[in-house]
Amino acid sequence: MRSRLLPLLLVLMAAVLLALGLPLAASLAVAQQQKLVIDRIDDTARFGALAQYVAPGAAVDGGTPDDASDRLATLSSELDRYEDLYGIRVGVFYRDGTAMAAAPRNWRTRAQITADQAFQEALAGRRSHNPRQVWPWQPSRITVASPIVRDGDVVAVVLTESPTGAMRSVVLRDWLIIAATELAATILAVVAAVRLTGWVLRPIKVLDRATHDIATGRLASRVAEAGGPPELRLLARSFNEMADNVEQALEQQRAFVADASHQLRNPLSALLLRIELLGLELPEGHEEMGSVREEGKRLATVLDDLLGLALAEHTVALPQLTDVAALAAERVAAWSPAAAQRDVALTRTGAVAVTGWADPVTLSSALDAVVDNAVKFTPPGAPVTVAVAARGEAVTVTVTDSGPGLTEDELTRVGDRFWRSPRHQNVSGSGLGLSIARILLRQAGGSLAFAPHTPHGLRVTVTVPRSEPED
Repeated sequence: MRSRLLPLLLVLMAAVLLALGLPLAASLAVAQQQKLVIDRIDDTARFGALAQYVAPGAAVDGGTPDDASDRLATLSSELDRYEDLYGIRVGVFYRDGTAMAAAPRNWRTRAQITADQAFQEALAGRRSHNPRQVWPWQPSRITVASPIVRDGDVVAVVLTESPTGAMRSVVLRDWLIIAATELAATILAVVAAVRLTGWVLRPIKVLDRATHDIATGRLASRVAEAGGPPELRLLARSFNEMADNVEQALEQQRAFVADASHQLRNPLSALLLRIELLGLELPEGHEEMGSVREEGKRLATVLDDLLGLALAEHTVALPQLTDVAALAAERVAAWSPAAAQRDVALTRTGAVAVTGWADPVTLSSALDAVVDNAVKFTPPGAPVTVAVAARGEAVTVTVTDSGPGLTEDELTRVGDRFWRSPRHQNVSGSGLGLSIARILLRQAGGSLAFAPHTPHGLRVTVTVPRSEPED
């Protein structure tokens, strides 16, 4: 979820920063150019005032032709000094494009002057006010023109052509400042987004971890209500209430199963005793009496397994470093007489010494249930093999038999409570042994898996971790 939420926040923040930064950068460039244009307009106005009395007809306004020549010389000197000092080309041109005075000399032809848009605007009586915008990557010049008006007519035009290098440098510097500010804001936005997503998702991670713990049997897990948005804190409180109710219901169920199985044992024992006493009065080999005895023993076995299941679900596993190979050899030795009685070859193979983290009592009970089933369903003369191996971070004990095995549908249900294959209903058992073994192993960090064995039979794998479980 972080991978989806964090990019969304970053994209939104980047869009906001760009929406603010790009117009600001453009406005700074426009402001710098407008400042340059205003300066040129002021300069052209000053030169226009000097050139006004040099234009044709100026001598009749109280001066002499020699005075006009002096003014023209003064104007040319001013233009030369201006161009030399600022590097800005400047000239005063008549309406037909001929030069009254220009610096440098002949910097534009007559045709170029008359074709200039700023010159044409000035002839119409308008000053340059909005030349084309020049950006930092455009090494062009800005042309500004002002009309020289006398008696209501435009008699000449002052034209300047300014280099933009300095202006573009200032704009670029301002843009770099904006970019640095945007970068710093982006870094702060990333940090804020990471902290925000962490603040929002931390309760969800805790909730997911607690849900996984409860799903794997650790019903005491709860969610801390501190931190995160108020909605998630409310969800944490609701989850804890639900977990409390679920744990209470399961505890009541376990208590009921344990109490029921325990309370039924005494009446069942008394009933079996009365059946035995009744059997003494019946003829030897009575078939119905034998069936009653078998059903009574089966019922006693079911009650014992129910009590074992209730205790297994309530037991807290205490895994410790255990020699799994030695424990497997011990259980094989314990079941060898039963296997020999059924003419089944029970053997152990694999590693002779390998350690793993397991509860010895739990692992022994699980191996007893698995080996018991293997010996029970293996026909006389067929082998049962118990193999111990270390595979990566786990230790496995694999029990293979040569019995009838299970179908694919049956493999999905094996290990469920009270489930037995319809083909094995005549074999003694309650259908709880493997369920108890799976519960005991899971509480200690282990597992129980079932698979078909080639050419026929069942392969049951008991797995325990080689390293100490985290919880």
